[in-house]
Amino acid sequence: MSKEKVCRISISMPEALLDELDEMVGKRGFDSRSQAICDMINLQINEHRTQQGDTVMTGTVNLVYNHSIPGLQKRLHDLQFEYIDEVISSLNVNLTHTNTLSVILVQGPANRLNMIADQMITLRGVVCGRLLLNAEIIPPIHPLPPKQK
Repeated sequence: MSKEKVCRISISMPEALLDELDEMVGKRGFDSRSQAICDMINLQINEHRTQQGDTVMTGTVNLVYNHSIPGLQKRLHDLQFEYIDEVISSLNVNLTHTNTLSVILVQGPANRLNMIADQMITLRGVVCGRLLLNAEIIPPIHPLPPKQK
């Protein structure tokens, strides 16, 4: 396995910011400033890609919802079925007598995943929710046959 070519760059920053960077490098356990800066750049590139409408991405919709709200679990299930091409899998964990954590694995165009997540997060009874996207994609899975009309 060959190593990726590494290029050197030089950056300038205020001394106080450099001190904060060094403190973060130590606390987070990075091997070097370069490793920390690469991590930050990768995060920003990934964030930029999430804003690109048709870029296919993988992610999770993380929800905490009150499962005692009538019809909420069914509506969440119906949305997952409605978007079956994008919803890969889901995991539900009961947190309390009323709250459930749901982690829904999704893949598809970023704008569509944002729309799906918004439909879930804005349902009455969802306590909090967040879509986390990543530029990496899941290896191809066997597609469903075309929908019958």
